[in-house]
Amino acid sequence: MDAPVTDLKVLATYVDKIWEDSVVDALSSYVAIPCLSPDYDPEWATRGEIARAAQLLSNWVKSREIPGCRVKIAQRDGLTPVVIADVPATPGAETSLVTLLYGHFDKQPPLDNWREGLDPFVAVREGDRLYGRGAGDDGYALFSAISALEALTMAGAPHGRCVVLIEGSEESGSPHLAPYLEQVETLIGAPGPGLVVCLDSGCASYDRLWVTVSLRGMIEIVLRVAVLTEAVHSGTAGGTVPSSFRILRQLLSRIEDEATGEILVPECGAPVPEAYRVAVEAVAAELGDNGLNEFPTVASLALSGSNPAEQLLKRTWMPSLAVTGIDGAPPVKDAGNVIRPSTAAKLSMRLSPSADAGAAAKAVERILSADPPQGAEVKVEVVSAAPGLYTPSQAEWLSGALNEASQSLFGARTAAIGEGGSIPFLAQIAARFPRAQFLITGVLGPESNAHGVNEMLHLPTARRLTAAVAYLLASTP
Repeated sequence: MDAPVTDLKVLATYVDKIWEDSVVDALSSYVAIPCLSPDYDPEWATRGEIARAAQLLSNWVKSREIPGCRVKIAQRDGLTPVVIADVPATPGAETSLVTLLYGHFDKQPPLDNWREGLDPFVAVREGDRLYGRGAGDDGYALFSAISALEALTMAGAPHGRCVVLIEGSEESGSPHLAPYLEQVETLIGAPGPGLVVCLDSGCASYDRLWVTVSLRGMIEIVLRVAVLTEAVHSGTAGGTVPSSFRILRQLLSRIEDEATGEILVPECGAPVPEAYRVAVEAVAAELGDNGLNEFPTVASLALSGSNPAEQLLKRTWMPSLAVTGIDGAPPVKDAGNVIRPSTAAKLSMRLSPSADAGAAAKAVERILSADPPQGAEVKVEVVSAAPGLYTPSQAEWLSGALNEASQSLFGARTAAIGEGGSIPFLAQIAARFPRAQFLITGVLGPESNAHGVNEMLHLPTARRLTAAVAYLLASTP
């Protein structure tokens, strides 16, 4: 590609200053807001925490010195708000590609048992780490996008028009996003964004810029099994009245091999492209066990997959099932000797990136509903079905700029990897703008523990990623 349009070291210096002078404090204030996603806070509208977080982000953008930047909170009845910042192209760069930068500000539930000295809604800085719910997933995203643009302003570097979209329902599967995408599409105009930067993904290590090339899809299902209208003595009815948990367990065995974890519903999977398999083997060979198995497992646990490459395929491409919640069972300390009337389980099924989420949901629903064991009452509710994404190629200018940024800021070339999670926005935006280029990246690396306890943001990586985004915006043709 052509010579760099601006000096990466200069950009990094400006980004570091913005983060230390303003971003860390503002991000800490955001951490303190319990703005749970709608699925986890049905009273979100009256509680007002989502609105409070959106206002904090909007106010911070307004405080920055970016020429022509217009920021607003868009709010539709019954929907969580979004923060939209529209930054015009610098003079002379009006014909450059329009860039859409995406993140979200809603949060997962806090969970219990954060380690001593940490609290989900109190930001704690320990060296290079900032702990708190939402710091890395995905509160940093707006601050990263806006500080990248501010650094370009400070450096006097040109950039095309940029629209920053930060939504409030991603952790619930983005059910409120579609109307706002229509609004953004009208705002940007034809032919739409030429580049989409998603800052809600992860990284396998903190030593380079990681590019996400695939994301799994997901279906969420609530499975309910009832056997009684009220609880009865287990000594009286046990052996005659079946356990609702046993029936539920039988049903789960229809869709998952309980011995191996293999998903038995063909619609949930898709063949692994050979290019993806080769890329996975290369990443696994470079990183080995230490780079891929960062999970806080018990000492005796054996992970599924016979080698790092197979483990990486299992967690980024192959379908998998997790039971993420159970109703109908009391805590162990309160359990009586009764056969419970019912058991309900929330199922999170990850799908291969190129699987048809709608077809997978229908297949799972059909299999679980058919011929209930012993005539038990079985109800299957499909809560959501979100497709995955596979983006195997990048334009030369994009891959070149990313490599230059990674080499300069991290000291190593970019690396590509798939992510096992889902970002519903990306499939929606890819359907609307099929010609757009994508940069999917993020800061969720080793020990970041998104969705879990002790969530943290690795600050040096966040700053370097921000500088890389700034360089990329200055390099768009």
